Amino acid sequence: MTKIVQNFKYVDYLWDDKKSEKLGDDQVALFLYRSNILGADLRITNYGGGNTSCKTIERDPLTNQEVEVMWIKGSGGDIGTLTKAGIAGLYTKRLRNLKNVYGGLNDEDRMVGLFNHCIYDLNSKAPSIDTPLHGLLPFKHIDHLHPDALIAVAAAKDSEQVTKEIWGDTMGWVPWQRPGFDLGLQLEKCLKENSGIRGIVLGSHGLFTWGDTSYDCYMNSLEVIEMASAFIAKKIEENGSVFGGQKIASLPKEERIEKAAQLMPMLRGLCSSENRMIGHFTDSDVVLEFINSNDLERLAPMGTSCPDHFLRTKIQPLVLQLDAQADLTDATTVLNTLKPAFEQYRKEYQAYYDQHKRDNSPAVRDANPVIIIYPGVGMFSFAKNKQTARVANEFYINAINVMRGAEAITSYTSLPRQEAFDIEYWLLEEAKLQRMPKEKPLSRKVALITGAGGGIGKAIADKLAAEGANVVLTDIAEDRLQEAVKTFGGDTASYAVCDVTQSDSIAAAYKKACLAFGGVDIVVHSAGLAISKPLEETTEKDWDILQNVLVKGQFELAKQAVAIMRKQGLGGDFISIASKNGLVSGPNNIGYGTSKAAQQHMARLLAAELGGDQIRVNTVNPDGVIVGSKIWEGDWAEGRAKAYGITVDELPAHYAKRNLLNQIIYPEDIANGVFACVAILNKTTGNIINVDGGMANAFVR
Repeated sequence: MTKIVQNFKYVDYLWDDKKSEKLGDDQVALFLYRSNILGADLRITNYGGGNTSCKTIERDPLTNQEVEVMWIKGSGGDIGTLTKAGIAGLYTKRLRNLKNVYGGLNDEDRMVGLFNHCIYDLNSKAPSIDTPLHGLLPFKHIDHLHPDALIAVAAAKDSEQVTKEIWGDTMGWVPWQRPGFDLGLQLEKCLKENSGIRGIVLGSHGLFTWGDTSYDCYMNSLEVIEMASAFIAKKIEENGSVFGGQKIASLPKEERIEKAAQLMPMLRGLCSSENRMIGHFTDSDVVLEFINSNDLERLAPMGTSCPDHFLRTKIQPLVLQLDAQADLTDATTVLNTLKPAFEQYRKEYQAYYDQHKRDNSPAVRDANPVIIIYPGVGMFSFAKNKQTARVANEFYINAINVMRGAEAITSYTSLPRQEAFDIEYWLLEEAKLQRMPKEKPLSRKVALITGAGGGIGKAIADKLAAEGANVVLTDIAEDRLQEAVKTFGGDTASYAVCDVTQSDSIAAAYKKACLAFGGVDIVVHSAGLAISKPLEETTEKDWDILQNVLVKGQFELAKQAVAIMRKQGLGGDFISIASKNGLVSGPNNIGYGTSKAAQQHMARLLAAELGGDQIRVNTVNPDGVIVGSKIWEGDWAEGRAKAYGITVDELPAHYAKRNLLNQIIYPEDIANGVFACVAILNKTTGNIINVDGGMANAFVR
């Protein structure tokens, strides 16, 4: 067929004929392709939001008869990243026959369990709550999306009338109802009463559109969203302003970033009264327009409308009553200013729970805010991990766009609080939460590792990230950092070029950690170098660089880390990667050995001073880490070989044979030592852990 592609202004047309043609007539593959490109535009649907489906004719393995099968995104999936493994395949006829046993609104939860009796593909993902909404409609391809523009229409006062004004008789409208089997029946009824419509607007919820082919469905969805977007844009132009106009001005960009970096550890600590949280910050134009407006005070407490929004953002944000120009350098004063607002938020959330809970409602969840607004500066979000915090932030931006559109059309309406509660504390949603994998030992923690461009530092970053931590890799070589950070998932790691001999460079690295994740919990000083020379050959320059990198660097890293950890009030860990050479006297080692001994004793002194803050300070002592260690790439190897009267090539075997276990020590072994300190030995401080295969002359006691 000839495709006539119109120019879209408010959505992205992403269909690629070459890609789709390679899929041939594979309707499931085309449905997955459509899903992915729809999910690539956050104006159309956000992460995890919406659902898509297609229906095909398959051969029943039991009867050998042809049957219709519906393929649909499974529970908890994301259309933007959807694959065959994430969908469910169900017998359409069996699903429709469930109408014969449906017992009404009080039977909704039982119906979800019955979806499993309709499974065709035994490799199916668990069917989602939206399954009957797609299955009871006759169309081959269906999109259920949450576009900002459509939810604005759905959440506007007089939504049904607005729907008629935009699309005439070509779109149906169904009032708000919680997703479930009965909503599927309502969609079926709407279609029967309005034959020939191209889609249905769900009040306060979203959009259903369809088509005979995947491409037709895609185009129908885009065209409907484009029409709503254009309608809203015209209304905004006619009104001349949004959100009642600007109330306060934003700080300049650099000042906003500085304020956010200063404030995030404090907000993180306040948000972590029940569970430690990871943060995210944005100061986009969309956010600033809303948070600086006259209508912020009226709209923010109303809460969001779309269920997908408030499930991730909580029912409403916390708006800080803090002047954008406020001095944030005195953390004690700022915390005392902010604490009452957090206490009030928790109190109001508990009241919301108490007023709306059912007899069988799950226990109240963490009462701290997810979204925090700082007028003039930006918006923060805090959740159990970086991805969840970022997605919550994105969802609230969607909510802002919805409020913006609805206010331009007529006025914004949010879900009644009881409806919102019933979604947030839905037993099926609670069951989904209970099925989530157990969190890893370092989940919710942020680790900053120096010297992480390779060698021991990179191995430590790998280990901590594998155990759930967010990691900030630092090194003096950006090219090494760029390569190193590629090995992590996008939401797991960040990096900062850092020269540990310069306090400003260290401050910039911590600033990056605060902006990226909200603060820091674990600091590992792994950056180093080794110089092996006899006394008479050791120069002042040799001495100074060893002292500056190993000792002064550790001092400044600890000093700045402690300031952040105290703002958070969550305790923390500081780990010094020292050396056996700080304990054992050996030849040709005056500069290096002295520096390592200084690191070790500094750690003991810090442990003694910081115990009251629940900041634990420990040392990991490697020895003979030749394979994969950066310090063995230079003159150090030659110096040690000379000291022992052997060749460089003989060093690995020499070091392995001299320890009690006769083991080669790898960077990963040092990483395990760090992990033990921060995740297992949680009542240990001031300790030295030797990871050297057993060197009797290095025994601490």
